[in-house]
Amino acid sequence: GAGGDKPFAKAGPSPLSRVLRISQLDAFELDGALEQLVWSQFTQCFQHFKPGLLTPVEPELKALLQLLLWRFTVYSNSATVGQSLLNIRYKNALIPGEKYRPMSRTQKFWFALLTVGEKWLRERSHSLFLNHPAESNARKARKVLGVLTGLTKVASLVNFLLFLQRGTYPTLTERLLGVQPVFSRPQGPRAINFQFLNRELLWHGFAEFLIFLLPLVNVWKLKASVTALFSPLKELRGTEGSEETHCTECAVCGEWPTMPHSAGCKHVFCYYCLKSHAIADICFTCPKCGAETGTIEPVRLHVGVETVPQTLAWDTAGELET
Repeated sequence: GAGGDKPFAKAGPSPLSRVLRISQLDAFELDGALEQLVWSQFTQCFQHFKPGLLTPVEPELKALLQLLLWRFTVYSNSATVGQSLLNIRYKNALIPGEKYRPMSRTQKFWFALLTVGEKWLRERSHSLFLNHPAESNARKARKVLGVLTGLTKVASLVNFLLFLQRGTYPTLTERLLGVQPVFSRPQGPRAINFQFLNRELLWHGFAEFLIFLLPLVNVWKLKASVTALFSPLKELRGTEGSEETHCTECAVCGEWPTMPHSAGCKHVFCYYCLKSHAIADICFTCPKCGAETGTIEPVRLHVGVETVPQTLAWDTAGELET
């Protein structure tokens, strides 16, 4: 009827509707991940060769692989790999009108030069001007290149701020070439199952509850309590050497006690193990028997000659005797 709303089927976005900002940024992330994947797979082919074989020509090899990707993505379909995955492609915004116009050949070649060429020049510029005198033209060209790089970064920052405001041209290259991402196919209405939403809400609530609860649980004390609960059963089944185990094994690290000390129970600790845990936890208990720590005192160990060649003893002053 007159003045009524349009039918729902006709109200959906057209193929040339504006792409969301997050989709455009996600496409760049996917492109970067693909480039790293291709480079890592390429370097694995030379893993059995001499180390550093690819280092002198690494910028050129990266540029060659990026040109190969450009040939089968932007040059063929006017879209990068990330854009193809997100149903996006480039439109020639220099030609007005609602009809889709692909990138021209000139735009495609300039796109490769400003993306692949810029990355190659940035990685190779240091070695290009390295072995030249300070007053040579090469060093002067390097200074000019540094100034141009700084101005480019400032312009890219201003362009990105404009992109956040208007939602078009996320990179300076796209703005200079006049290419704009649009949808390849019409986007239909999104429908999300309520069971999926309920499941996601449930798991997110459970995760937030665990994040809140776990820091309040003293895992060390809980472990010590469980160990103390089963320790009487172990003592009933213990052998004759159980007493030696209490004296020759740190209750925390399980190794031979360094600077052996006690904390009010029959077990022995390394001095640094006991001290560090006592400082970290005021209510620190023995992990073997669950006894609360009291006064930290050095202990004296007597080891038979058949165990070690010499008899070690730790006197009350904390000095090691042989």
